[in-house]
Amino acid sequence: MPRAVYVLALGIFAMVTGEFVVAGLMPQMAEGLDATIPEIGYLITAFAVAMAVGGPFLTVAVLRLRQKQALMVLFAVFLAGNVLAATAPTYGAMVVARVVTGVASQAFFGVSISLCAQLARPEARGRAIAVAMNGLMLGTLLGLPLSTVIGEHLGWRAAFWAVTALTVAAALCTLAGVPRLDRAPGENGGSVRGELGVFRRPALWLALSTSTFIIGATFSAFSYLTPILTEVTGFTAGTVPLLLIAYGAATVVGNTVVGRLADRHTLGVLLCGLALNLAFLTGFALFAHLPVPAVAFMLGVGLVGVTMNPAMVTRVQRAGNAGPLVNTIHSSFITFGIVFGTSVGGPAIDAFGLRAPLWIGAGMAAIGILTLVPALTRRPAGPAGPVAPSEGYIA
Repeated sequence: MPRAVYVLALGIFAMVTGEFVVAGLMPQMAEGLDATIPEIGYLITAFAVAMAVGGPFLTVAVLRLRQKQALMVLFAVFLAGNVLAATAPTYGAMVVARVVTGVASQAFFGVSISLCAQLARPEARGRAIAVAMNGLMLGTLLGLPLSTVIGEHLGWRAAFWAVTALTVAAALCTLAGVPRLDRAPGENGGSVRGELGVFRRPALWLALSTSTFIIGATFSAFSYLTPILTEVTGFTAGTVPLLLIAYGAATVVGNTVVGRLADRHTLGVLLCGLALNLAFLTGFALFAHLPVPAVAFMLGVGLVGVTMNPAMVTRVQRAGNAGPLVNTIHSSFITFGIVFGTSVGGPAIDAFGLRAPLWIGAGMAAIGILTLVPALTRRPAGPAGPVAPSEGYIA
């Protein structure tokens, strides 16, 4: 595996840590910015919406740059937003900071995944994407608790300064460790018209919708794990962080396994992952009041939820191309899934109780399976190569 892929994972780790830092420091930030806890929660929403809506536009803006140059520009934008967050004198300034960092983060993901596709051999693209996506998994596993500890001991602004330092380190590593490559001919030609042309393909939109339901199903449950585990399962508040670390470890394992299978068994992996997630979410909803089954099903969701990313990206790249815009818009569809899964869960809890998000997740997983049916029933026109746009490829 090229060393540069690991460097890109470091950049993604920095961005994801910056995304999650607010979640662990809500009370301190509310006091420091003279805001309420719900208002601090909106900072997470602002970041997500900025990612989904603004990321593709920033990607278009850097489309004509060489991808290494684009990464450095995006690091600079993210860094500026994070410095603003660390020094924000008011809540309004913090909202602006979260929007800036959200837009830069989404564009960075898209360009990074596109660059992974160029750096790795065609038959190893899924593994390369899995390595890069481990930056996301480790951001959940390590970035959030580390930033929370820093914020609790040194103040919430120190946590943002720590993310700033991590971003600078990742940018310097990228500058030194990522080669200067031109875009691959026929895939990332740098033309906005060429990048947009692939969106005329129905198979691409179907692939994008599958990703929305996969991640939406997972985050519908993940977003409410803490209240479910404490109020329904009966774990103490002190035990939940340990369970979340175990969940994060499960995502790292699952991501590695999926990365090794994604190239040769793309649709099979997605179908198996969705079917298992449907089973795990249903089991979790039914047995959430029993500690041992609840933990087992929770870890199952960790193994087959967000870990589908390498297979999802591989499928989208085959249906469209490996260009930065396709990958960024794919990330936007993933973010829409997160926003939908989390936003529907709250009202459902008010109406039906804390198990409701688990049932919503199970329903989204079932719909995700249905979006795979056209691709699974389509007969391949011929031997499928590793980057062919055919949806019917299952090795």
